[in-house]
Amino acid sequence: MIRLLASLQGKAAPPPLEPSSLHVGGEMLRVVFRRHATARRLVLRLEPGGSGLVVTVPKGVSRARALDFVERSGAWVANQLRGRGQLIHLLPGQRLALRGIDHEIRHVASRRGLVTTDPLQRLIHVPGEVPHLKRRLLAFLKAEARAELIRASSKYAGLMGVSFRKITLRDQKSRWGSCSPSGELSYSWRLILTPDFVLDYVAAHEVAHLRHLNHGPRFWRLVLSHCPQAAEARDWLRANGQQVHRVVA
Repeated sequence: MIRLLASLQGKAAPPPLEPSSLHVGGEMLRVVFRRHATARRLVLRLEPGGSGLVVTVPKGVSRARALDFVERSGAWVANQLRGRGQLIHLLPGQRLALRGIDHEIRHVASRRGLVTTDPLQRLIHVPGEVPHLKRRLLAFLKAEARAELIRASSKYAGLMGVSFRKITLRDQKSRWGSCSPSGELSYSWRLILTPDFVLDYVAAHEVAHLRHLNHGPRFWRLVLSHCPQAAEARDWLRANGQQVHRVVA
């Protein structure tokens, strides 16, 4: 028994590597280290949106060596940041795309009240104290995303003759949505920053997976039969997805 426990302990996954940070061009970037059992070399990439760095670390490579690799890559990181564009912070006066339409974030000098929008003036009014503006605005955006995604998912579930168990909002960096075999749908809250037809397409895509857990011809026929703007929406995400991720949450 002692030998068995020792063997199991020996095969236990190594503890995660502690994150770090890198100061480049006036910005402080969070650095996340991710071990990969089959990686052959250190790989550095900018997160979607460019607010942080991800380092793939092969087995046996120390955190110190990985961090040294990051620091020696400062020139490459600076070049990537120049191509990324400016980050979008949730602050008064900043412009934010709500449903794909630029709005100005406007602070309201009131301690109480709800976040509201003025579609004609293209304003988002956020009451409360300024230090809490980001939290309140982010909660509003997630609530709007949840309501729209529940609506769109329910619509397509009815059209496609399927049902889902629940909807979860996340902040995925590599995908806009997912569907589990158990019928759970997961979406990026950032879809509320995209045009309506884009959010609608992502909902159609994930709901269709409730019938076909693949991307075969029958899956795409089902999506296109109910969402004719699918190709346009996919093109929009390819062209503008990085900008959506530039919003700092």
